[in-house]
Amino acid sequence: MPTENKVNQNYLNYVRSFAAPTKHFHNCLRAFMVGGGICCVGQFIRVMLENWAHLSGDELAGCVSLILIFCGCLLTGLGVYDRIGKAAGAGSIVPITGFANSVASPALEFKSEGYIYGLAAKMFTVAGPIIVYGVLAGVAVGLIYFFIGL
Repeated sequence: MPTENKVNQNYLNYVRSFAAPTKHFHNCLRAFMVGGGICCVGQFIRVMLENWAHLSGDELAGCVSLILIFCGCLLTGLGVYDRIGKAAGAGSIVPITGFANSVASPALEFKSEGYIYGLAAKMFTVAGPIIVYGVLAGVAVGLIYFFIGL
């Protein structure tokens, strides 16, 4: 039994010699800075909408969320969000733009397979039905309220 532990330890040392050292603090700092930067942009949008459009409450929260989701999808479509994600790691996933990226990215990747089997099916598979159904239900309810006039 002791020789087995020594062999395992020798193997682990051998594997570690090929692995690049990780920079945990540096990675956490980049994730914090990028995630915080995205949240600061969202706060800036919120303040501007409060001052310029005089929005408040639910209307303000909805508009800020809508703008951030649009920006996340736009940056995903342009290929910029992937580069942000590589540099920031988890810092780009946590804000609402990361959720927009997780919905738009598979849709763009599989659009060549068609609108139903490619775009829509992969959007449901990867991003999760809860996110997509929630967005679709929100749009449907918003349209119903818009046309009814409530």
